[in-house]
Amino acid sequence: MFGLENLDPADPQYATRIVDAILAEGRSCGASDLHLQPTSQGLELKYRLNGVLAPAAVVSAKLGPNIIARLKVKAELLTYHTDRPQEGRIREPGTDVEMRVSTFPTLHGERAVVRFFGGACLYQRLDDLGLPADALTALRDLLAETSGAIVVSGPAGSGKTTTAYACLREIAQRNSDARSLVSIEDPIEVAVEGVAQSQVNQQTGLDLSSGLRFLMRQDPEVIFVGEIRDRATADAAMQASLTGHLLLTTFHAGSAAETVSRLLDMGIEPYILRSGLLAVVNQRLLRQLCDCARESNDVEDRLGLNVKRVRRAVGCEACRGTGFQGRFLIAELVVLMRTDLGRAVLSRADTAELEKLALQAGMVSRWTRACQAVDAGRTSAAEVRRVLGFGE
Repeated sequence: MFGLENLDPADPQYATRIVDAILAEGRSCGASDLHLQPTSQGLELKYRLNGVLAPAAVVSAKLGPNIIARLKVKAELLTYHTDRPQEGRIREPGTDVEMRVSTFPTLHGERAVVRFFGGACLYQRLDDLGLPADALTALRDLLAETSGAIVVSGPAGSGKTTTAYACLREIAQRNSDARSLVSIEDPIEVAVEGVAQSQVNQQTGLDLSSGLRFLMRQDPEVIFVGEIRDRATADAAMQASLTGHLLLTTFHAGSAAETVSRLLDMGIEPYILRSGLLAVVNQRLLRQLCDCARESNDVEDRLGLNVKRVRRAVGCEACRGTGFQGRFLIAELVVLMRTDLGRAVLSRADTAELEKLALQAGMVSRWTRACQAVDAGRTSAAEVRRVLGFGE
């Protein structure tokens, strides 16, 4: 695949050339990740395309360690440490693409994963994300607030950080030099003009929560916290939102209502959450059907979804046989201000009750957005079930 069969394993530069080839292929095909998985049969190469892993090639087990070692050299990692996890970065000269490399010891050798960060020209602004019109208008209005927290939530790989960066750029461009914007991230994925970005450093004791406390003394007006992972960071973030700062952050949760519930479960006091949390944006990425997709009248293709029309993925050369090309965003946005949700938070209502109140307040759910996309022919019912599951 992509010329690997033309490389000579006996060539002293084999590892160098194969690493260059697989990284170049990852960039050209738009992969988000490259997996190098050592097995008893060899080193398996897989790309994550549009959120799904796709096998690419298998390299001889004897050559696998050399390929991993070459990748570690490019990422400025220690090649002689094969028994411990390591993280590094690759910056290719002359491109705007940056890659993060993570290695981990396994039974058959070191496993490596390369994350390809998108080019700086992609998804710059809120208008580029494809947010629904109602959510886009509401979010843009919220970014004009001077205090409170806006949380972008979703599972891993749902584009949370991309949305947060777009929000930061929106604020920076709207206010020019009039507002002080700072961030604490782990790691910094994209440089954002107009934002003083800082990265955590565990060796010096600078983690997300302590970094946020130090940033509070830097006279900020807008603060971006890369991700809320623990109670200490959540506490510091919510306190910042109560003291005259607009705070943006990301959080792993399955829905907008679950985001609020999980923050309560982490130990955030309900009155703090009620006063500090402005809104939650929960999002997913669905694969978009290729033009080769076909209409289906089979009720089984609806997979229980309340839809009127279904198209089925087929696969062709243009979509590499997957039936899909690219992805698009669906999102639900709940605003806690001026709704009964605030009182429900104070009473520690469960996720189901919070979701019911959010829908009554006008939130359009992720399921409704997904079914609308199926009816419009943008995606398939099978893709909706793959991303959102069968729970509802």
